Amino acid sequence: MSFDPYPSPWGPPPPPRRNPYPRTPAPPAPDPRRAPLHPPLGHHSDLRRLRSAYRWQRRTATLTALGYFVLFLILSASAPSFMTGTVTDGVPTGLLLALLQVPVTWLAIAMYEGTARRHVDPLADLIRRQTELDAKRGATR
Repeated sequence: MSFDPYPSPWGPPPPPRRNPYPRTPAPPAPDPRRAPLHPPLGHHSDLRRLRSAYRWQRRTATLTALGYFVLFLILSASAPSFMTGTVTDGVPTGLLLALLQVPVTWLAIAMYEGTARRHVDPLADLIRRQTELDAKRGATR
């Protein structure tokens, strides 16, 4: 027996209490004969590929339209003699470049739709099909 130099004025500590909430049993292990062929959707790298394709799509369209507009503003501020020069009879270069902003915006929209059809939509459809398959597999268990 050991000597306690500082005895507690309240007496010995009470014995440890028993947990009133016992552990729940672990869920049964899945049947090894029927293991899923594909991991669940959250583990796919397709979501990362979809995000990066969508990010690329947004950047391309935004930089096309915004880049042309910024170029127009820079030319207006730094090269006024170029912008006031005429291209044909009485049409200044600045007006022509300003009117070209509309077709450049249409081009950016067309690029956005084209990259969506070519890159983003197929990935989204693939993820949608895999999600449906995962949901069906989960429903049959």
